[in-house]
Amino acid sequence: MFDTYIQKSNNLQIWNEELSPNRRYVLIRISGEGIITKVKVVTGDSLALLDTTGTLTQKYQARLIPGATTKELVTLEDTDWLRPFVRGGQSLKTITSPINHPKDGQLLPIAELFERLCPLLGTTFPASGWDQERNRGATLHRLVCERLGYADYRDDGRFPDVRQQLLEVKLQTSPTIDLGLICPDSTDALDVPKIGGRQVRHCDVRYALFYAKRDRDDVQLTHLFLTTGEGLFTRFPKFQGKGLNTKLQLSLPADFFD
Repeated sequence: MFDTYIQKSNNLQIWNEELSPNRRYVLIRISGEGIITKVKVVTGDSLALLDTTGTLTQKYQARLIPGATTKELVTLEDTDWLRPFVRGGQSLKTITSPINHPKDGQLLPIAELFERLCPLLGTTFPASGWDQERNRGATLHRLVCERLGYADYRDDGRFPDVRQQLLEVKLQTSPTIDLGLICPDSTDALDVPKIGGRQVRHCDVRYALFYAKRDRDDVQLTHLFLTTGEGLFTRFPKFQGKGLNTKLQLSLPADFFD
């Protein structure tokens, strides 16, 4: 009757449940080199003293289940809403930056995005350490920009990653797809200017999901899935009822493991 948490930082995250005063919590401290340095077992009532706000952070999640092929165009066409504004066969080298807002006639069709990204399968790049998910994601983002044909790579940390193509890029080294606070199939407005007098919605965004295998030194891209937000949950099941996971975040005192 205990839960185990691996702690490289002092930010403890407890998912999908209230703190239970009678449950045991095994907290394991890991060094920057991946070495276990401390182990502490406490009951839930001890951790409850650290929860000063009770704030829950929420985000949607889904499960990536690879199929029989390594590359899969989940939705063959863009959403009906976006389709009038896409145009195939164009070069992106001189058009714009990848972080600029999308414009009518500059959006590639989802099928062409798929064809341009498929050659990335089999690509290997440095793993950058076991806990460096953000760095690995940035490397993939750079590779995607190169394959799409941009003259440069830029990333301002906003959604979607390649805003000019309404393309969100995700590197998956585990089956859990973290989708953020907005549900991908939501018809709520996306924070970009209108295209052709029509407001882009979250469900119009295209999602490129790259599944990868990782060892200590390298990451290798093994699968590609491309889908609209509208069609994402037709292929990848949501976690739990509505697919919205919650986590309780606690800040452990600096001397917690002493």
